[in-house]
Amino acid sequence: MTNPRTATAASVRPVADTVENAIATPDRDQPYAALGLKDDEYARIKEILGRRPTGGELAMYSVMWSEHCSYKSSKVYLRQFGEKTNDAMTQRLMVGMGQNAGVVDIGEGWAVTFKVESHNHPSYVEPFQGAATGVGGIVRDIISMGARPVAVMDQLRFGAIDHPDTARVVHGVVSGISFYGNCLGLPNIGGETVFDPVYQGNPLVNALAVGVLRHEDLKLANASGAGNKVVLFGARTGGDGIGGASILASDTFADGGGGKKRPAVQVGDPFAEKVLIECCLELYRGDLVEAIQDLGAAGISCATSELAANGNSGMRVDLDGVLLRDPTLTPEEILMSESQERMMAIVEPGKLDDFLAVTRKWDVETSVLGEVTGGGRLEIFWHGEQIVDVDPSTVAVDGPVYERPVAYPSWIDALQDDSARALARTDDAATLRDQFTRLVSSPNLADTSWVTNQYDYYVMGNTALAFPDDAGMVRVDEETGLGFAIATDCNGRFCQLDPYAGAQLALAEAYRNVAATGAEPTAVTDCLNFGSPENPEVMWQFSRAVEGLADACVELGIPVTGGNVSFYNQTGDAPIFPTPVVGVLGIIDDVARRVPSGWQDAGDNIYLLGVTSTELSGSAWASTIHGHLGGRPPRVDLAQEKHLAQLLHAASQQSLLASAHDLSDGGLAQALADCVLRFGVGARVWLNEIMERDGVDAASALFSESTGRVLVSVPREDDVRFRGLCDGRGYPVLRIGVTDASPAGENELEVQGVFRIGLDELRSLSTGTLPAAFGPTVVEG
Repeated sequence: MTNPRTATAASVRPVADTVENAIATPDRDQPYAALGLKDDEYARIKEILGRRPTGGELAMYSVMWSEHCSYKSSKVYLRQFGEKTNDAMTQRLMVGMGQNAGVVDIGEGWAVTFKVESHNHPSYVEPFQGAATGVGGIVRDIISMGARPVAVMDQLRFGAIDHPDTARVVHGVVSGISFYGNCLGLPNIGGETVFDPVYQGNPLVNALAVGVLRHEDLKLANASGAGNKVVLFGARTGGDGIGGASILASDTFADGGGGKKRPAVQVGDPFAEKVLIECCLELYRGDLVEAIQDLGAAGISCATSELAANGNSGMRVDLDGVLLRDPTLTPEEILMSESQERMMAIVEPGKLDDFLAVTRKWDVETSVLGEVTGGGRLEIFWHGEQIVDVDPSTVAVDGPVYERPVAYPSWIDALQDDSARALARTDDAATLRDQFTRLVSSPNLADTSWVTNQYDYYVMGNTALAFPDDAGMVRVDEETGLGFAIATDCNGRFCQLDPYAGAQLALAEAYRNVAATGAEPTAVTDCLNFGSPENPEVMWQFSRAVEGLADACVELGIPVTGGNVSFYNQTGDAPIFPTPVVGVLGIIDDVARRVPSGWQDAGDNIYLLGVTSTELSGSAWASTIHGHLGGRPPRVDLAQEKHLAQLLHAASQQSLLASAHDLSDGGLAQALADCVLRFGVGARVWLNEIMERDGVDAASALFSESTGRVLVSVPREDDVRFRGLCDGRGYPVLRIGVTDASPAGENELEVQGVFRIGLDELRSLSTGTLPAAFGPTVVEG
């Protein structure tokens, strides 16, 4: 008997545009512009094929040649990350750029894979699903390397905190991230939350994931071995996310928002992904997978073409085997769909039955779509008719490469000439206290528990450090204590003032944050968020940022392992600030030696490592107190940053530090606030020695954002050894205070001769800002 649903689906099945039909109808009009292709790109596709593309081929080229997938405007600059390396930098690098995620050897047979990617535009159009599927996609990148995901992080930038639309985006994004990550059972161990009007119509939602694997479990996305089977498994393919890479991620928002692009946003199911994780790990343990690729941006188009191209092979696929949620999907839509929670594996024929037994055990739907061939062609069929016949390299590798026009911004000289040195500074104690309280309660420096309390950061039981410490840290090996630390940073204000220096400052801050935990910085991932590449001034910003980051990595001796470029982050003609988010991974041999960021005991000596200059341009002080952005960002001395990291590691190894906290946004003032609020231990601090040694006034001592500085606390019994370590290594150090706990009454922060503030008042100022804008903070029951 005929199944009525099958009969209905067959009756509405569209007529396929076959290769044979494409040859016979060379002049048919095709909607290439609506799919994001330019006139010359469409002409090049026809030249490659020797005919017009079929509808399926047009779909594949449109998504794979999109800015989001092909990096066609950024490739010429990203090559620096591979060219500017040396043997020492790559000593621990097992997998670099070109695969789903970078992999780093951390010793004892263990490796860590990590990557950060953007999901910006979907998160503005549909904040909850956009952010949730951003987490899901980056986690699948980690799974595809053969690793178990062990942690996630997020880097969030929203519009003005008091704008009417900001709450919609904030609530949706944070809920989406927490829902997906918490359902997966992955700790969220760190990140950033920034508010600025420049991101109003184009928030940034960057998601990072980290996974752990044994060396022998490493998997790559290379399809080889003629006769091996092509297997699609996971969720069914639906109509969500069609055109996400080419239409949504590779275009700007017109004035008025992106509501019309909502169908291009994917829909996620974290419970399906959790099952998929466990299923994949069992497949790996059974050695049942030759190669694997997640289906994220560009879906089946990406998985088939990249697997075949990376393996220098061909592939024959029958789309009839794709399990569908919507039987009315056209073959072009099936190829372009970015439905979530799907993977594609290459499996030896002799292992196929065992592979299918594992997927059945986990109740993961699976279909064999075809096999690897030796012909070097990607051939795709639909109901017996050939709809794709391409060289996969032309789709996945040899796409357009543009050297976009680059122009020095017409406005940047005037911006840099408008230095913060012209802003009023004072030594008046009452004024400095007022400025301190305004800074600690400002949206970008206030307590972020409203966000972070919605995340679980101790699930799995291996989290050693998390919010609000300088970096997240996870134990990898329970027996030895081996672990990793990771931090992400970027200051868009600095990058607007000078993208070369701004990118280096982002790297230096993340590097310093990792070092402050006692870990050794080892490798980098990045998410480069910029405006339209068709704007020559944006391309100048991008070129300078990449050059700055590549140069800094060489000087610090750590490689870029991979990452993401996100262009078209603007609404109308107004681009966001250049925002190259940099993540730094560090290795720690025993997480028991981790260093927290706050003071836990009274009576410890407080030391400031590094030198303070009057560097207030682009600072939180300039922005919050004066509404000012101009001048040049703080000078970064990468040799000093490396020297500082080595000092902190040595101090950690000798267990000399009770705490360590880097100085960055808000300078010493914000670091003091963070340290006293971390565990509720007060402090008495003096500024006179900083002012005398470094030749700065009280405002600069408190609010300057000079680099290469860390605030540490040292138990008195370790004081002599610590001073000896600093003197022996020649790093500038000043004792500037002592931790203090009141035997009766409230603990306080006292900056002698300037102000004192009780910790209750300080905590109220810090914790009140986000709830005032978005509602009560979630608290544990």
